[in-house]
Amino acid sequence: MPDAKTSFTQDIPKRISDNPDKAKAVDAIFLFHITGDDGGTWTVNLKDAPGVTDGDAGNAQCTIETTSENWVQISENPAAAMQLYFSGELKVSGDAMLATKLQEILS
Repeated sequence: MPDAKTSFTQDIPKRISDNPDKAKAVDAIFLFHITGDDGGTWTVNLKDAPGVTDGDAGNAQCTIETTSENWVQISENPAAAMQLYFSGELKVSGDAMLATKLQEILS
C-alpha cells in the first residue's frame, strides 16, 4: 500500500508522464496539504507544465487538505473522497469543482 509521499513523488508523476494529454485535460493546478506520517505539501500542475512539485509552487486553483491515512484511502478508491469530504475529513478550498476532476489522474 503506497503512502502519501510515494503517491506524490512516484505514482502521480508517473501517471502524468504516461498520459500528459489526460493530465492537461484537467487544466488546473492543485495544492495538497497532507498531514501525518509521510505527509507533506505538494503542488500538482495539470495545466501548463504537468508535473508534481514539492511544496507550494503558487497559483493553486484548488487546495486539498487531509491526513496521510485518508490519502491512502483515496488513492486506492477515489470514490472515497466524497465520503471523506462530507464527513469533514477532507477539506477543499478554492474551486471545489476542480477536485471532482482529480479522479481523471488518480485512477
